[in-house]
Amino acid sequence: MKNIFLIIIFLLTINSYFGQNNSEKSSHYHNNEIGVANSPVYIVGEKEWVYGLHIHYIKNINQSKFGFGLGYEQLFDEHQHSTVGIVGSYHVNNNLHFNISPGVTFEEFEYSNPRFAFHLEATYEFEIGNFLIGPAMEYAYDIEDTHVSTGLHLGYTF
Repeated sequence: MKNIFLIIIFLLTINSYFGQNNSEKSSHYHNNEIGVANSPVYIVGEKEWVYGLHIHYIKNINQSKFGFGLGYEQLFDEHQHSTVGIVGSYHVNNNLHFNISPGVTFEEFEYSNPRFAFHLEATYEFEIGNFLIGPAMEYAYDIEDTHVSTGLHLGYTF
């Protein structure tokens, strides 16, 4: 957990530096984003690493710093952990974004036994035309486990 906070502080420092040197760069927000994050995921309770895939769609609210949408996460572990949730997004600036996503988690596709889940995500994106790429970090909680991940976010805006 300590490392995650150090990475966030590092990204904020980089963001401040580039923000001062590129002050003429105007803030703009895309109407829609489809994003995918691939990452190794550490499941704290089981003390194991698994592969995780996160997909989301976010709609910007009136060219503001806020957006909302839907998200899906799949952990490829023995339990086949899946989470579906609504996503609230806040754009600190053109590069740094925070997402919060309450939702429900299922295991082994047993939809009759959902449990509450909560995800926090930070991404630092570099824009290349309509494409986005950059590091992503996530903290996720549900009643049965907690997991953290650091991976690569890829996005497409339109």
